[in-house]
Amino acid sequence: MSGAVRAMPDVPITPALVAEHGLSADEYARIERVMGRAPNLTELGIFSAMWNEHCSYKSSRVWLRKLPTEAPWVICGPGENAGVVDIGDGQAAVFKMESHNHPSFIEPYQGAATGVGGILRDVFTMGARPVANLDALRFGAPGHPRTRHLVAGVVAGIGGYGNCIGVPTVGGSCAFDPAYDGNILVNAMTVGVAPADRIFYAAAENAVGHPVVYVGAKTGRDGIHGATMASAAFGEGTEEKRPTVQVGDPFAEKLLMEACLALMESDAIIAIQDMGAAGLTCSSVEMADKGGAGIELDLDKVPVRESAMTPYEIMLSESQERMLMVIRPEAAEEARAVFEKWGVDFAIIGRVTETGRFVLKAGGAVVGDLPVRPLVDEAPIYERPYALTPRPAPLAPAPGEEAPAPEPIEALQALLAAPDLCSKRWIWEQYDHMVMADTVQPPGGDAAVVRVHGTEKGLALTADCTPRYCAADPASGGAQAVAEAWRNLTAAGARPLAITDCLNFGNPERAHVMGQFAGCIEGMVEACRALDFPVVSGNVSFYNETEGAGILPTPSIGGLGLIADLGRMCDPALKAADEALLLVGAAGSHLARSLYQREIEGRQEGPPPAVDLVAERRHGDFVRRQIEAGRLSACHDISDGGLLVALAEMALAALGAGRSVGARIAVPAGVASAAGWLFGEDQARYLVSAAPEDAAALLADAESAGIPVSAIGSTGGAALTLDGAGAISIAALRRIHEEWLPAYMAGEAEHER
Repeated sequence: MSGAVRAMPDVPITPALVAEHGLSADEYARIERVMGRAPNLTELGIFSAMWNEHCSYKSSRVWLRKLPTEAPWVICGPGENAGVVDIGDGQAAVFKMESHNHPSFIEPYQGAATGVGGILRDVFTMGARPVANLDALRFGAPGHPRTRHLVAGVVAGIGGYGNCIGVPTVGGSCAFDPAYDGNILVNAMTVGVAPADRIFYAAAENAVGHPVVYVGAKTGRDGIHGATMASAAFGEGTEEKRPTVQVGDPFAEKLLMEACLALMESDAIIAIQDMGAAGLTCSSVEMADKGGAGIELDLDKVPVRESAMTPYEIMLSESQERMLMVIRPEAAEEARAVFEKWGVDFAIIGRVTETGRFVLKAGGAVVGDLPVRPLVDEAPIYERPYALTPRPAPLAPAPGEEAPAPEPIEALQALLAAPDLCSKRWIWEQYDHMVMADTVQPPGGDAAVVRVHGTEKGLALTADCTPRYCAADPASGGAQAVAEAWRNLTAAGARPLAITDCLNFGNPERAHVMGQFAGCIEGMVEACRALDFPVVSGNVSFYNETEGAGILPTPSIGGLGLIADLGRMCDPALKAADEALLLVGAAGSHLARSLYQREIEGRQEGPPPAVDLVAERRHGDFVRRQIEAGRLSACHDISDGGLLVALAEMALAALGAGRSVGARIAVPAGVASAAGWLFGEDQARYLVSAAPEDAAALLADAESAGIPVSAIGSTGGAALTLDGAGAISIAALRRIHEEWLPAYMAGEAEHER
C-alpha cells in the first residue's frame, strides 16, 4: 500500500539527539555549515546515514586509495555496486563481498540471510545473473555459551536464503577463535555473469525530468538505523538492537531479480541502485551525485506495509528486496508491465532534477531539502592516528628441557580434528551447492569452480583469510591473505583475475587498531601489485568489538579466476596409485603462528611465515603451466597445518570422490626439524601428484626454470604412511576429520573446547 505519510513532530535537535545518531559535535557543526541552518529530524537522519562509517568510509578512505584497482581486464573497479572483469567471449564476471557482522550476532538467522540477499542485489543490479555465493565465517570459542547458537542460526540463514532464491553456495571458510566471542563475522560474496556490453550503473546522467521508480518489496520499519548500528561497537543493550536487523524474503527477491533482469533486456533503464545500507536515502543520493543531478521524491507514493510511517522512517528503513531506478519516460508503461507480470511493486515516486538538491515531499509539503554533493563529498574524512604493530621477535627455544615432540601421526589426527581444520561438511551440506547444474568443484577444496553456462569456461572462486598472521604482523598477514587466494585459484588451474575484500577490524579510533588496518592494507597493496591481482570491489567493517575487546584483524579476501578450458582443470583429490608426489617450493620449517604450534604445542608466538611475492608468482605460474599441459592429476596449495595436513586432505578428497588412494612419504635425511618439514606453514608451496612420465617432464621443466621441486613420495594403498613414523588408514582419518563439527552441534560436551 501507499498512503498518507504521518507528519513529523517538531523535534528539537539537541546534543543528545545528535549523539544518538552517531555524529560528533564537530560533524554536526559541519552539517549546519553545509545546510546554512539547523536540520530537521529527517534531514539529521539522512546526514547520519550518509556520514556514518559504513556508508562514507570516513576512517578508511585515505588508505583504500592505495589499493591497485586497474588492469586491462577490469571493466569496473570500486565505486559501483560490484566489480566487473572481462572473462572473454563478450562476457563479464561481476562480484563483491560484504559484511553483515553486527546483525548476525544480534539475530543470526535474519542477519545472515539478509546479508546474502543484499550481496545478491549488488550483483544483479549491475545486470548480472548471480551464479554462485560464498561466505567467510568467524565464530567465537566453541566453549562459549553463544557460539553453537550463532553457528546454527547463521548457517541456517545463509542456506535458507540462498537455497530459496536458487543460487548455489559453493565455497567459503569457517574458523573459531575466542577473539570473536562478542562479535562474529559473516562475510557474504556473490558472483554473477553478464554480457560485457550490458553492464548497468547507478549514475543518473543526462536524465533531468526522467522518472525515479521504486520497485520491489514494500517499506516497513525494520532495519531503521541498521547502517548506524554497523558503525558502532557493541556494549550494554546489544540485544535491544534487534529491531534494527532487517527481515528477508528470498521469494520476493527471486521475483525482483527476474523482473529486473527481464527489464534489462530493453533500453528502459538509465540508472539502477540497490536499496541496501541506509535504504532509500543512500540509493537516491548516490544516483543523483554520480549523475551530477538532483532528485525530488514524493514520499506519499512510496509503497509501505505499515500505517502512518513518518518521512524519517521511510527514508531510513532498510527493508529488504527493494531497488531504485531511473527510467526513460517513454518506457514507463513497458517497465510497469514487466514488474506487474512478476507480481512486484512498481511505483513512480519522483523525478530527476537539475537543481543538485535532494528534495522530499509529503502531504504536499517539503519535509526535507538538502544539497546532494555535500552529502557525499563533504562527509568527514579522517586520517586517524595509528600505531603500527611491532614486528614479533624470532621464535626462541622454550626455556629449560624441551618437551618431547608428539608422534607425527598423532599430531596429524589432532590437527584434523581441530575446529579450524575439521570437515565443514555439516555446514555446506545445508547449502544447495548444485542448483543451476553448473557447479564443477563443490565446497571443500582450494577453490570452488562453476561453469560459465553453456561454455567450456569456468570461474574459480575462493574466500578466506588467516587472522592469526594478521594479528602478529599485519603487513605480512595482509600480503599472505592475497597470496593465498591467488594460490587457491592457481591450484584449480585458473588464471587469477581480481579480488574483492571485506576488511573486518575493531574500533578505528584506537591507534593500535588503525595500525593493524594500515599494515594490512600495505601488505595487500604489495601483493596485489606483485601478482597482477587488482581489487575491484569490497567493504570495510569497523567497530567489531564488544566492551572494548576487538576482533583479530581479518581482511577477508574473495578471489576470482578464469579457467579457459574446464578439461584442463585440477582439483586436490588423489586419482590413482603409483603416482609421484612432488613438493613445489621450499621444504617446510616455519612453525611460529602455525596451527601445529597452537593446537599441539599450546602456544601462539613468534612471527608468521615470510611472504616472498616473487616466489609466489614464479611458483604459481609454473604450477599453472603444468596444469595447462595436462601433467598434474591433483594439486593442493599448502597452508594451514602444513604439508602432512595437505596430503591427508588430498587423500580425503579422493575418498569423498569414491576412490581410496593412500600415500607414502618420508622425511628427508638431514632435515633439522621433522615437525617443521611436516607441519610448517611456509608460503609459496603446492603439493601435486603426477604419473611417472609426467613427473619426469615436470622435474625437467622445474630444473630449467630454477623452480624448487622435490619428489617426496608416491600414492597408493589405503593408508597414509610416514616411513619410520607409522601409518593411519584413510578411513580412520575420515572418521576423525568428519566427527568434530556434527558432534559439537549436537551438544556433546567433550567437543566444546
